[in-house]
Amino acid sequence: MKKVRIALMGLGNVGAGVWTILNSNKKEIMKRSGYEVEVAKILVRDRNKHRDVEVPDEIVTTDFNDILEDDSIKIVVEVMGGINPAREYMLKCMDRKKQIVTANKMLLATGGDELFEKADSKGVMFNYEASVAGGIPIINGIDESLTANKIEELYGIVNGTTNYILTKMQLEKLNFDVALKQAQDMGYAEADPTSDIEGFDAQYKLAILSSLAFGTKINVDNVYREGITKIKSVDIRYAKKFKMVIKMLAIAKENEGKLELKVHPTMIPESHPLANVYDSFNAIFIKGNAVGDLMFYGRGAGSLPTGSAVVSDIIAILRSNVDIENFNSVVKNNLWHREIKNIKDCASKFYIRLSVMDQSGVLGEITTILGKHNVSLRSVMQKGREESKDKVTIVLITHKIEESEIDSAIKEIVDLKSVMQIDNIIRIEDFK
Repeated sequence: MKKVRIALMGLGNVGAGVWTILNSNKKEIMKRSGYEVEVAKILVRDRNKHRDVEVPDEIVTTDFNDILEDDSIKIVVEVMGGINPAREYMLKCMDRKKQIVTANKMLLATGGDELFEKADSKGVMFNYEASVAGGIPIINGIDESLTANKIEELYGIVNGTTNYILTKMQLEKLNFDVALKQAQDMGYAEADPTSDIEGFDAQYKLAILSSLAFGTKINVDNVYREGITKIKSVDIRYAKKFKMVIKMLAIAKENEGKLELKVHPTMIPESHPLANVYDSFNAIFIKGNAVGDLMFYGRGAGSLPTGSAVVSDIIAILRSNVDIENFNSVVKNNLWHREIKNIKDCASKFYIRLSVMDQSGVLGEITTILGKHNVSLRSVMQKGREESKDKVTIVLITHKIEESEIDSAIKEIVDLKSVMQIDNIIRIEDFK
């Protein structure tokens, strides 16, 4: 049996999962790859830090050069995270003809082109299945299995933390703060949950997915982003009244030759498969012009699911024969130039919740303004007095309308003396 020496850069949650899988599934990996995989070096920042896995002390190093200058190491697995030094280390490894596997979504979304081009110029493989949706094989699914299709739409629940929070709010009727605290206690959310709850994590992942799905370079700053912090329990209840649920969706679709790329809370029909994705699970729903509707579902995070994707990438390199130079192109996202729509030019249906004075004529004032901006209503619901004797809640569901029109209407509505505040606005996706 041939042997290949690899190195891990990082031994955190994902790195520990990779180590565990390589050891527990050693025979299966040997059979499927044709190689015995030996972890020759593991790069860490602190040798004395407590870790969930035990590794031989002699293979642990704090010096990157121990990996770079060892020509016997053929594959380098980057699971450090962050931009630098991960970027610098991978570029230097590629100069030494080392094959690369990474799970670094942030780096790929913000500087992936540089890495792809470097790998292509050096004739090394660069695999990144674990960068999106943990153990779900979505990267290879798009890049290989769906190559015969023109992908028309992609909808993803790609952040397990936000899905866990919204699940708790929906099924257990918890408020946002309590659900977030539970997510932190379970280890799904960091002490600083900003990246998850404000949509940055999903934004990075959508940039990666849409670049593959639509064959174009994506500037992550052109992906519209909105978090879930404004979602209240009352919005969850109203969604149920309309036979919908609220999910944090990453959405990519082609419309009139332009791309719509956005991440935001979305009301979707409770009958749709994505509505039944709960807890920390991820799912990506894809519509191809030949295959029709597909959904990929599974664990989107965690040491073993993500580690599974990393090890699968290692095996893919070994099957390509790591002993020879691989001149297969890895620049997969620059086939075409696609213009990305400004969010104001995108059209959606909207849920609008308002607090208004309990007096006659208020609804008429609101509908007059909406009509002036071409906003037609599908449904109107008025809730009686609740917290205040003078305040009532009005909920509006619109037909499809451009964001610029709804924005203009809202600006006028908030100036009405009878309108106390706009409590929330949530986009609706009915997949029609």
